[in-house]
Amino acid sequence: MTSLLDIEQFCLRFASNDSPVDEQFQITDVNLTLNEGETHALVGESGSGKSITALSIMRLLDDITDVQTSGRIVFCGHDITLLSPTELRALRGNEISMIFQEPMTSLNPVYTVGNQLIEPLLLHQKLSKKEAYQAALSLLERTGIHDPEYRIHNYPYQLSGGQRQRVVIAMALACRPKLLIADEPTTALDITVQEQILNLIRDLQQELNMAVLLITHNLPMVRKRSDTISIMHQGRIVEQGNTAEIFKKPKQEYTRHLLNAVPNEQKISVTGKKKLMELERVSCSFIMGYKWQGLRRKKITFNAVDQVSLNIIRGTTLGVVGESGSGKSTLALCILGLNGYTGDIRYHREQGTVDLNKLSSHAFRPLRKEIQIVFQDPYSSLSPRMSIEQIIEEGLRVHRKDLNKKQRIQLVAEALQEVELDPGLMSRFPHEFSGGQRQRIAIARALILKPSFLILDEPTSALDMTIQKQILLLLKKIQKTYGITYMFISHDLRTIRAIADHVVVMQNGRIIESGDGRQIFTNPEQEYTRKLFEAAFQS
Repeated sequence: MTSLLDIEQFCLRFASNDSPVDEQFQITDVNLTLNEGETHALVGESGSGKSITALSIMRLLDDITDVQTSGRIVFCGHDITLLSPTELRALRGNEISMIFQEPMTSLNPVYTVGNQLIEPLLLHQKLSKKEAYQAALSLLERTGIHDPEYRIHNYPYQLSGGQRQRVVIAMALACRPKLLIADEPTTALDITVQEQILNLIRDLQQELNMAVLLITHNLPMVRKRSDTISIMHQGRIVEQGNTAEIFKKPKQEYTRHLLNAVPNEQKISVTGKKKLMELERVSCSFIMGYKWQGLRRKKITFNAVDQVSLNIIRGTTLGVVGESGSGKSTLALCILGLNGYTGDIRYHREQGTVDLNKLSSHAFRPLRKEIQIVFQDPYSSLSPRMSIEQIIEEGLRVHRKDLNKKQRIQLVAEALQEVELDPGLMSRFPHEFSGGQRQRIAIARALILKPSFLILDEPTSALDMTIQKQILLLLKKIQKTYGITYMFISHDLRTIRAIADHVVVMQNGRIIESGDGRQIFTNPEQEYTRKLFEAAFQS
């Protein structure tokens, strides 16, 4: 095989790095070779330096901060560390493309997805506008976007998290690059679409002899899809080699620890049958546009949630699964009163039953300390202008006015410790943390008020296996201690199997199957559910 990318003795440190706490942001003596047509996986815990290594290959860190580097990054015989800005622009998006970890922050909110897809085709491929438009439609279709002729005119906020991720993947593949850097490329995608996307990348890899640097915490995916693997820990590559050999006989203790970190099926015993939430015929639709029928204009509506009825039992965990766009997150937003809906949602508090659908925004506000959510995208749900201390403390300032500043800071420190983060980092801002660390901050913000009901929308999607296991154990411990009820939304069926007492399966806005978690996973009734499980557990 011909070597495409060679990273030789590469070191990086941030120039502002003047205190020991910043050492986690360094990478040291990284050596990596990637051949044409090969898939190399870069695996490690959150904050180990995986994404920094990927960003260094395209020198994207140079544009946002002052970094000091040494060593070489050689691509197609040219040292990237020596290229001029003009040469880098010709390289980025054309010969080297990257799928970023968080799709909402890598898409421009004021441009349609079509405009953003067409731009690299016009710039690098020199296509005409008509050719670029047709190519963009083809890319959307190949990446699993339904009705691409309509979706190409949508803005990012009009798409689900999984749909946005597929658009980002389409953008990265648009110019048929020699090297694709995929930083958690399927994090926001359900298991069936994961397979579709990974098969698409594999097909293009074979067609173009494209190399792939795959950065992920999904170890079953790594085992199935990568040829070689590097294990990163605290900014260093601690083990490297053939994927099959490392999975079969890892040499390093850290590698063994990483490979053994798989969620275990240890559900909490369900006690009691009291309802906490009761949903009856809940529907939510959106106006997607208008079309003319003769002389009359007709609304085009999309039914995101369609006649959903379910009961959520106090002190248990309800797992909600389904493909991207099936209505899982929209249902959660209805419960929170953040989306308009029809139907009834009754919240059975200790003080009495409340009809949430009858509450105004002002009347709902006191209940928000009891009903919390961890959003899917941690970066866009954390204010970039606020420190971590201010973000986590904000709920206490609104709902716990009896606390003074010192007491609030103490609770913030305890919340950070609960999610395995150093309280000494609370003065930092969200952009200074890795994706996994930001997710833990979002969880700490929700848990600090000790709510009665916590909605977790893909809470572990950005976390590596070891941290996933820690977070699941933490959630179980908190549930047992405080009796919190969870609604756990995820496409990771291993995680759902490990934590959920009851499971509902959604498709096209409807619940098609529901019941006891063990029963659903052991003997699913619906063909759609069986296909989901086969795709998730076949590896």
